[in-house]
Order: sequence, then structure tokens, then C-alpha cells
Amino acid sequence: MDVKVEEMLDRVAEICRSARALLFVTGAGISADSGLPTYRGMGGLYERHLTPEGLSIEQALSGATWAARPELTWKYLAEIEANCRGAEPNVAHRAMAELERRHPGTVVFTQNVDGLHRRAGSRNVIEIHGCLHRLRCVECGRSRQVPDFAGLALPPQCPACQGLVRPDVVLFGEALPDRALWDFERAWSRGFDMVFSVGTTSVFPYIAAPVIWARQSGICTVEINPGETCVSDRVDFRLKARAAEVMAGLMDRLQSS
Repeated sequence: MDVKVEEMLDRVAEICRSARALLFVTGAGISADSGLPTYRGMGGLYERHLTPEGLSIEQALSGATWAARPELTWKYLAEIEANCRGAEPNVAHRAMAELERRHPGTVVFTQNVDGLHRRAGSRNVIEIHGCLHRLRCVECGRSRQVPDFAGLALPPQCPACQGLVRPDVVLFGEALPDRALWDFERAWSRGFDMVFSVGTTSVFPYIAAPVIWARQSGICTVEINPGETCVSDRVDFRLKARAAEVMAGLMDRLQSS
């Protein structure tokens, strides 16, 4: 990290020491440090313009395509899962889990569907886009967790009712899950002392909103991202570096105090 980032991180650590509750808004950039591709949402996988079927990846992974051709949507969900298989939580995920233990009001609000925050030990996780490894039957509603898609017949059937099964994720064009939105509203109503935007470009309004609301309310805001984002000019501290590097530096400072 450069000198400017190091100096800002000193100040962020000082504020963090006295914080009661932290909010981490995370995106694909944090999982990139675990080796995951960052597609435009799942990273770098789909730089080509169209799939072999003549669709954009957003069309292939849309609610409309799921309704008409579920086997096609499953094809690309399985491709994404295969590229993510074997990934482990990195130092940034583990740091957030440790900060939750130190500051019990801490919440992770993530766009990621890889489940790495929970695997790292975070408990207060709101997965606004769902989780790729949680499968749900569209007929009877039964759900189950799977470690990966290896051995699954695609598209899989529900073992209970033989209905069609899908990963419990938000496809393009689908509404955000009510339960996750309610969980976030309740968490926000309890209050946070710091809001971190980590590894996300914040292009969705509901991802940028917590940073904007916090800044308007006088809550300390921090962005961790090597690139320019939609909230870069709206935060108190802009740390232009990768998530794992910055979170490791933050924990070093907090542990030495």
C-alpha cells in the first residue's frame, strides 16, 4: 500500500477501535482475492459478447430465460459454480468475521453469492442476491445446501416432489428477496458507527444507498477498492487498494493497540 493509504488506514483503525457496530457492503472484489473471477458480477468469465446460443450472459441468467429455458440458465449457473469451486475465504473475509466477534452489532451486506462470508465465520450476513449453493424447489419450496454442483443432473429435480430446482439466487430482471430487504432495514434501524464499501463498484442504487445515507447522517464512511466507483467521491476515506491487503492492515493495527 502507498503512504497515503497507510496514513488513512491509521485514522480508520483509530475510529474503528471505539465503534460499536460496523456495516460492510461487499462485492465481487473481495472474493477476487480468493481467486474467483469477477465477471460483471461474477468476474471476467464473460468478456465475450454473446453465448453460443446468441444471448448475452445477462439474458441467459435472467428470470425470463429461466421461465422459458431453465436448462440454459442452469448451464451457465453451473459454469459459474465450476469456476468458483474450491475457493476459500481470504484474509478480508476472516477479518470481517473477527470484527463481528469484537463488535457484535456488525453486519455484512453482500452482493456475492459464493457463501464465503459465512464460511469465514460471519454470522450476521445479508445475502441480497442469494446463495449459489442453496437450492430451492420452485414447486414445493423445499431447500437444501450443497457444497457444489458436482454430480447434479442439470437441471436437477426435487427429491421430494420431482419439481424443478434452482439455486436460491436473484437472476437478472427478478425482484430482490423481501426477507433480505427486511433484515437490512432492521439492521439499519439499530444503527452503525461506520460503513465500509468493499470491492464493489456500487452501480446498483441499493448498494450505494447505505454509503450515501451514512454520509448524510454523519457516520464515518470508508471505501476499499483499487478503482473508481459510484461512491468514491462520497466517502470520508477512500483506500485505493485490494480488499485483502487493506483488511489485513486494519487488523494488524487493531491487534497491536
